Amino acid sequence: MTEQITIGIGCGADAGKVLRSAEETATAELRIRCYCTPETAGGLSAGPFVELTVCSGPSQRLIDDLLAGTIDGAVRGTLPANETLRYLKKACGVDRLERIALLETVDHQQFFLAPVGVDEGWTIQEKISLINDARELARRFGLSEKTAVLSGGRLGDIGRHPIVDKTIADAEEIAKLTGAVHREILIEDAVKDCGIIIAPDGISGNLIFRTLTFLGHGTGHGAPVVNISPVFVDSSRASAGYGGTLRLTAALIRGNGR
Repeated sequence: MTEQITIGIGCGADAGKVLRSAEETATAELRIRCYCTPETAGGLSAGPFVELTVCSGPSQRLIDDLLAGTIDGAVRGTLPANETLRYLKKACGVDRLERIALLETVDHQQFFLAPVGVDEGWTIQEKISLINDARELARRFGLSEKTAVLSGGRLGDIGRHPIVDKTIADAEEIAKLTGAVHREILIEDAVKDCGIIIAPDGISGNLIFRTLTFLGHGTGHGAPVVNISPVFVDSSRASAGYGGTLRLTAALIRGNGR
């Protein structure tokens, strides 16, 4: 028999969208708790296996409950990114968060992408750490562990600009150290056989994520934070819904032995 787990999700802007996702996903084994302010809670009512936690500071309460073990995992939902992630860093005692996004193209090709935060993955060592964590996620979710490291151009572009040259040199070094493959700038080829894509930096990774999900009709299933112990999955407030992210969070919790 599957053990019951509880996931908390932030319910800020567009609270109805979050609540609908929670009600569509919740079961007797997967309880969902929506964290919202009195203002956003107005007019909301929870269905079976879903409850509302109404408080003045839902970002802090969500994370405090996660660290206290009151809930088994958390999803940012539609809470403000800066406020929520800043408090998560402080509460977990880390100076930065490392996130790896599970993405799906319009033709249902899934892969993990990192870095996806503009302040993440700027050094060779940070990218190597992300690759190691992404390979563990790929194993758990049945995706290929083959890793493509992207750069700012093709090998034939060396000499055109010093920044492009550095991304190529870094990608070659990372590939050599990790057994990954330097796929140059050819992300369209890399997704065909690689379950992990490593962008040249956090800015380009964030642009890949936003272009795929908001312009390319792809899907973002959430971005687990991999350098903290509790299960926390970041999500975009622009997402159409959070069912996939809640199921991803549940899979991570159960993969940890629940």
